[in-house]
Amino acid sequence: MPKIQASTVAEHRAAQRAALLDAARGLLSRNPAEQPPSLAEVARRAGLARSSTYSYFKSREDLLDAVIADTFPRWSAYVTEQMDRHADAGRRVLAYVDANLHLVARGDHALVRALAAAGRPDTLATSSKLLHDELRTPLEAALRAHGAPDPVRMAEVIQSVVFALTRMIEDGTPERKARRLAHELLEPYLGG
Repeated sequence: MPKIQASTVAEHRAAQRAALLDAARGLLSRNPAEQPPSLAEVARRAGLARSSTYSYFKSREDLLDAVIADTFPRWSAYVTEQMDRHADAGRRVLAYVDANLHLVARGDHALVRALAAAGRPDTLATSSKLLHDELRTPLEAALRAHGAPDPVRMAEVIQSVVFALTRMIEDGTPERKARRLAHELLEPYLGG
């Protein structure tokens, strides 16, 4: 029996599972157009035996579903954490934009595209809707606090800006330049 690397078996299993999810994320992010990695590739990258991977995931599809379920809450938590650093509503909106663009530049959006190509469409669609709903709530609240007469529609406009800048980053625009463009556009409205 392998030696556990934590103070309890439960902690050890959680760490092993997290290592497998991180390995899968890394492999998926490196080239979203490639086939999803096999369980053997994920195990190798995580430094585990292939056979131990089956203790955590029944199949590659099961692993991909777990990556989806694990990734989207991380995205939402990061954006919310960045927004919560600011008391001013306008700064909160800009933090929302900056955080999303940072995650795109870091490769998290490439991971989402890879999951879209490889994962189960129903799992991805459900998780994606939940993510967007979770992200829309604090954005709309910040816009409402800023005094937007229609925070729901303004949130859609902000999301359109994020989407356009996401495509630019994925086409090679540096994150810093994309953020500068966002600020140049939004700061006059947000009181800069």
